[in-house]
Parts: sequence; structure tokens; C-alpha cells
Amino acid sequence: MDKTDTRKQIRMTPAEATAMLENTPNLSLATLDRDGYPHLVAMSFALDADDNIVMTSFRKAQELVNLKRNPRVAVMVEHGTAYDKIRGVMIRGLAEIIDDTEAVLATMKLVVGKMARIAGKATTPDDVIITEAYRRQAEKRVVIRIHPEKWASWDHSKLSGAAAAGPLKAAKS
Repeated sequence: MDKTDTRKQIRMTPAEATAMLENTPNLSLATLDRDGYPHLVAMSFALDADDNIVMTSFRKAQELVNLKRNPRVAVMVEHGTAYDKIRGVMIRGLAEIIDDTEAVLATMKLVVGKMARIAGKATTPDDVIITEAYRRQAEKRVVIRIHPEKWASWDHSKLSGAAAAGPLKAAKS
């Protein structure tokens, strides 16, 4: 089987990729610093009603400094420790910064509701109560909304014979 066939075989459907995003608490967000190097941070996130990736960040955070200079980003979620279990989603897109306290509170509700659902609680964003502590935090934060432009995915459990390969082993030196 050539490389192209393997890539097609392990690619997730859009529904599988969305399900993985909806059931993963954090992603890795890559922005570019002033020297062109990747700046990588872990961020809690959710999907909005339009399937954009949304998260909040402090106004003075390095990722915001980078995004104001260059809105191009990449995000990735990945799971698995053995080759036959590795799966992930990588998305490239443009980030939009929304500096509005009500938008921050709405995004916080999405993220907190998602985290509660992942933890097994029957919670929706509408069940999340906005406390004064949330309001004080929201005043210092902005929303980062990522509009996906290109995505890639992989699910090695779709490979026939992947289970026989077993876990990856470190090379002996």
C-alpha cells in the first residue's frame, strides 16, 4: 500500500474529527512569535454554533501579542500511546480576537459546560452560573475564535495490522 492510500485509510470523517474535538478538554495552540518561531500553549476550548474553535485568554498573553501581528494559527489534539491507538486532529486557520466581556462570558460558559460534560455531569452551557469571580476574570480576557481553513486527521486504529505492530519502543543506543 502506498503512502497516499494509507493517509486516506487513517483519515477521520468530519463527524469523527468533530467528536474528538468535542470530547477533548485541551488543545495545543500554535502562534508565531516576532522571530517567526512557533509559540505553543495548551488551551481549554469549545466549539461554537458555527463549529469555530473558541477559547479565552488574558489580554496581555503572548499568544495575543502574536495573533495581533499574525492571525494564522494551528491547533492540535492527539491521543494514544501505542502506534495502533494514536489518533488526532490538526486544524489551520485564522484567529479573530473578540474584545467584549459578554462574548468572553458566553465562551466561558461553552468551555465550562464542555468540561462538565466530559467529567460526566449532565451540564449544558445554559446550566453554568456566571459568578462574580467569572465576571472579574472576563473583564481581563478576550475571546480567540479560530475559523478553520484546513484540517488533517489520523486514526491509526483504522490500519489493518496496526494492532500487531504493538507499542512503540525506544531505540537502544
